[in-house]
Amino acid sequence: MIKKFADDTKIGCVVDNEEESHGLLEDIKLLVRWAEQWQMEFNSERYESQEPDDRVTPQGVFYRDLPHLINADGNYLFCRYWMPKTQPRALVMLIHSAGEHCGRYKRIIAMLLNQSLLVFAHDHIGHGQSEGPRIIVRDFKIYIRDCLQHIDMLKRMYPTLKLYLLSLCMGGTIAIYILRGRPGDIAGAIFIAPLLLMNPESATPQKMLMAKVMYHVVPNLPMGYIDPRLLSRDESQVQAYIDDPLVYHGPVRVRFSIEVLNALTKIEKLLPSITTPMLILHGDADSLSDIRGSYIMYGKVGSQDRTFKVFNQCFHELHHEIPSVIDEVMEIMKLWLQRRL
Repeated sequence: MIKKFADDTKIGCVVDNEEESHGLLEDIKLLVRWAEQWQMEFNSERYESQEPDDRVTPQGVFYRDLPHLINADGNYLFCRYWMPKTQPRALVMLIHSAGEHCGRYKRIIAMLLNQSLLVFAHDHIGHGQSEGPRIIVRDFKIYIRDCLQHIDMLKRMYPTLKLYLLSLCMGGTIAIYILRGRPGDIAGAIFIAPLLLMNPESATPQKMLMAKVMYHVVPNLPMGYIDPRLLSRDESQVQAYIDDPLVYHGPVRVRFSIEVLNALTKIEKLLPSITTPMLILHGDADSLSDIRGSYIMYGKVGSQDRTFKVFNQCFHELHHEIPSVIDEVMEIMKLWLQRRL
């Protein structure tokens, strides 16, 4: 028996005919290609014939009862899919930020569904309902590779539909690498507070120097916490974040900080080669993602179709800001997409 692990994103489907067997082999070839492209090890033994297992989420729910995919390392990633009531006009991949999960975007999802867009996302490894130690990753490229795997799965299912990316903070870092690696696959990208520069107040030169030294000695040493009060001026939104059991509220560790830092050191050089249409939204009171990074991105990116909107006195999560700001953000994103669908 061979288990199908990708096309339907759910474990337990038995491949019992030649056509489905061929599809499975093609999926494995894609995984090998991703592993080679990102210089990562691919453990093909994990995909040999086997009986269904009882893997569960960090919250104790069987993955066999949830939509999910299996990445190239054999880890289970929880997935979400939002289908519009009418025929999809395009695809939108939502890429969440560090410490959170892909279920925190209800207002954005509602806006996209009203535009008849099919939205899909997954919790990154070590986040939300996906497997892995909390916000620890051995290589930042894993985030990129897993997103590309998910993109290819949806593109195989909907080969004629345009694909857009919508990202927050570290999700924007991932999105930039996707745009650089797959320029022909992405029709446009929306960035909310993209992370291109570490915030100078929280990531001081002294802290970063210490982190580089500690990375080789005590990589799991805590470096600090994400302060929920910096996410939004709306106290109810801050409290919702604090009360969310799928959000990671523990310390950010040295290993994770260095992996993000390594990804950021290379990102500015990639910008001139990116020509995908993009919309950048950022609050000028953001203390988590330095707005100077968005100015650099807007000035250096190769795209001729680019828009940058600064929101005065707004914090990090514009989609969770005070109601008037949320309304403006939704309207800007809706109009930007309508003009490019």
